[in-house]
Amino acid sequence: MSEHEEGKVKELSIVTADPAALGLGGFALTTFVLSIFNAHLISGAGSVIVVGLAFFYGGLAQLLAGQQEYKKNNVFGATAFNTYGAFWMSLAFFILMSALGVFKVPADVPAVGLFLVAFTIFNTYMLIASFKTNVAVCLVFVFLEITFILLDLAEFGAISSVAGGYFGIITALIAWYASAAVVINSVYKKVVLPVGPLS
Repeated sequence: MSEHEEGKVKELSIVTADPAALGLGGFALTTFVLSIFNAHLISGAGSVIVVGLAFFYGGLAQLLAGQQEYKKNNVFGATAFNTYGAFWMSLAFFILMSALGVFKVPADVPAVGLFLVAFTIFNTYMLIASFKTNVAVCLVFVFLEITFILLDLAEFGAISSVAGGYFGIITALIAWYASAAVVINSVYKKVVLPVGPLS
């Protein structure tokens, strides 16, 4: 070892692509499809397509994105993507097990309602944290909060799910925009789709 090399600490820089594009994309697409059914724009047995999406794109893909956010030291992104990945997989598992007759929830137990209320609480403090991200991400959480509240009310019989479905569609479109901004801005090496700074 030469004198010049002694005492030097070599740092390895690991470059990780921004996983937010995948996480937001998985969230957006799955939310969009479910919201189409919640808004009653399409009805019938076709809603079962949501289960596969919830397991793999909304679920697994978001979990993978969330794990990559840890490498970027992004607590917000890791918490959001891992939690909503688990949200979709949990919902898909419940729907599948109920359809197979494994779970038999009594009619007077608002199981899905409680599930959604719990995630509304989580989303509320993530919404507060989103104020320090950017406009696009913040708007995702603002509209998701409204969507959750409307779906909570629908699950407890206060209103129809239609309003929650429409707000879910808006939430999905904003999340798609945020995902597209990460991809397109990265590819073009400049801001093509602005996300708007908040801080």
